[in-house]
Amino acid sequence: MALEMAGAVIILEPNQKRATAGGCMDSEGRRKFLGVCLAGTAAAAAVAAGYPVFRYLAPRSGATGLQKLVISAADLHEGEAKFFEYGGSSAVLIKTKGGEMVALSAVCTHLGCIVQWVKEQQHFLCPCHGGQFATDGTVLAGPPPKPLARIPVTVTGGNITIG
Repeated sequence: MALEMAGAVIILEPNQKRATAGGCMDSEGRRKFLGVCLAGTAAAAAVAAGYPVFRYLAPRSGATGLQKLVISAADLHEGEAKFFEYGGSSAVLIKTKGGEMVALSAVCTHLGCIVQWVKEQQHFLCPCHGGQFATDGTVLAGPPPKPLARIPVTVTGGNITIG
């Protein structure tokens, strides 16, 4: 049996399959190859989309970040605030005009913005919606529903220990 393809004559033996224009691969093999490629692409896309979701929903591993933090008392003057990270979020240490040390979460209880210290007025201001907090964390004005969370502070010698 003889076949003519693109000007070439191909002679087939009686048990030999017919050659295709794309080479030796028959349509069933091509279909299987394309199916494997499609499945691999779909699996890669699922992993690429699913990994960020998993990392967002999965709890953080390792230390919780609630270790004690030690700051030198000389680093903080009366009426000033020092921002730092504590437990995975922003916190602030204030030395009030009376000399008392107060540590608070710096995350506004309204929508989670980071509060700012207004030194001239000796209070915190949330820049998002105008919430105001006193040096002890209580709400002075604005939409925040709760006071700022307090963090334990101890002063020993010349060191301030937070946590």
